[in-house]
Amino acid sequence: MSEVHAARRERLRDRCAAAGSAAALVSRPANVRYLTGCAPPGTVLLVGPGPEDVLVHHRHPSGDLAEGPLPDDVRGVVLSGPEGDPAVTAAALAADRKAEALAVEEHHLTVARHRAVGGAAPGVRLSDLGSAVEQLRLVKDEQEISALRIAAEIADQALSELLESILVGRTERHLALELERRLIDHGADGPAFPTCVGTGPHSGAARHLPTDRRVEEGDFLTVCLGACYRGYRCEVGRTFVIGTTPADWQIELYDLVFAAQRAGREALAPGAACRDVDHAARHVLESGGHGEALGETTGHGVGLEIGEDPRLSPSAMGKLDACVPVTVEPGVHIPGRGGVRIDDTLVVRPPTDGGPELLTITTKELLAL
Repeated sequence: MSEVHAARRERLRDRCAAAGSAAALVSRPANVRYLTGCAPPGTVLLVGPGPEDVLVHHRHPSGDLAEGPLPDDVRGVVLSGPEGDPAVTAAALAADRKAEALAVEEHHLTVARHRAVGGAAPGVRLSDLGSAVEQLRLVKDEQEISALRIAAEIADQALSELLESILVGRTERHLALELERRLIDHGADGPAFPTCVGTGPHSGAARHLPTDRRVEEGDFLTVCLGACYRGYRCEVGRTFVIGTTPADWQIELYDLVFAAQRAGREALAPGAACRDVDHAARHVLESGGHGEALGETTGHGVGLEIGEDPRLSPSAMGKLDACVPVTVEPGVHIPGRGGVRIDDTLVVRPPTDGGPELLTITTKELLAL
């Protein structure tokens, strides 16, 4: 992977040079990992000036796979004490190397930290790197997609095992903790985000925080979880009925959300406008009288972060590219009653390659558990 990371840094170096900066200071953790494969907490990356790039750490990397191994082709600098700021040290290195301009991630630095960086590099012009690295991250290579496949397999496996256990009487919080333990047992670095378990009136609510409410007969049960594997994060969400034949209203609502989710999935294609994918799913819910229940987005990109670009929303700009992984996750929550969410992670592929590649394969049948 060192060659891959070196090529990514070279692409960033070219972008900076075109904008008039010979050096860049990357502080956002996901961006540091994308460019080096290594991102212990607090680490920053100095790209240029010159051929040698530098990672500045608070401590020596542990070699933990969750943090990634230290690359052979990047020099590591470890601060002597915990009070130092890696970004300030990196800026001082850039000044020592006679950099005339340094591009920084202003969207990640606080105002105070930006001032400290400028103070450590007097005479160096600071510019905004903007979302240059995020734009590089948008389209995934096959190694990244392979990591996402494994993350999806882990999440599917953890969910399928939970469905085989006795659920009635257990709390949302207990189920969420068990799912997160199973993710780790099957090889995940950890959960991709806090696991969401909603039962009864809590079901179908987006990003519901698990409570001590216990699962009851006849409940809708909504589960949304994700695995993080080698830094890459996926997402899967499903809704089930507990212990009995679903009621008519449950079947009707489930079928509506399922149809919306299918419409969104089928709209994924290279060149498709992001807002059109959102519209495909949103139109189905609106036709069923539940358009207001869908949130601001139908889905989003995934990768080293769980909420990356692109956004699938009514106001989204831009079009999808091939090899961009996204979620499609419409849902309806009826206050006091509950609801349905169905969430998949897919990779955008052209029709000649079979269309969108579904990574999360847990059944979407309305099961009575």
